[in-house]
Amino acid sequence: MIIAAVLLGLLALLAFYAIAIYNKLVKLKNLVAEAWSGIDVQLKKRYDLIPNLVETVKGYAAHEKETLENVTKARTAAQQATTVEGQQVAEKNLNTALMNLIAVAERYPDLKANTNFLELQATLQTVEGDIEKARRYYNGNVREQNTLIESFPSNIVANLFGFVKSVFFELDNPAEKQNPQVKFS
Repeated sequence: MIIAAVLLGLLALLAFYAIAIYNKLVKLKNLVAEAWSGIDVQLKKRYDLIPNLVETVKGYAAHEKETLENVTKARTAAQQATTVEGQQVAEKNLNTALMNLIAVAERYPDLKANTNFLELQATLQTVEGDIEKARRYYNGNVREQNTLIESFPSNIVANLFGFVKSVFFELDNPAEKQNPQVKFS
């Protein structure tokens, strides 16, 4: 009788533990989805700015047609990406195209002084910062979720209910990996 009561107590404790882990996994899954939504909102803001930026540059640098087309194509591809992995690749291509567009603008002093261009560039820079913050929030939630899914004994509950690891959203920016060069005149 005592052994049965002890076993029943252990089973109840185990069940409560499994329920707690399951609920935490659900919470983290929802936080990851919410965080991805935040990235999506910031990317939409960025996509909405790009046509205005392209049009402003087009007025000054009409013969830079290939650069302008590359930005437009990269924007379209980024908007159509449906997975985190696809979004990473598309965003990397869009970042490269935008860097090329800004480099083109550097060759045109009148464009660099254009108020509309300067405002668009400042807004784009702000949105880029917001994307970075949203990405850090998303990746933090992914890290917490993946750790719980991989850790023992919570991995048993995760596997039992089909929870899978999420993918980190990382954008490779070659400029961030280079050492800065300081030159004194």
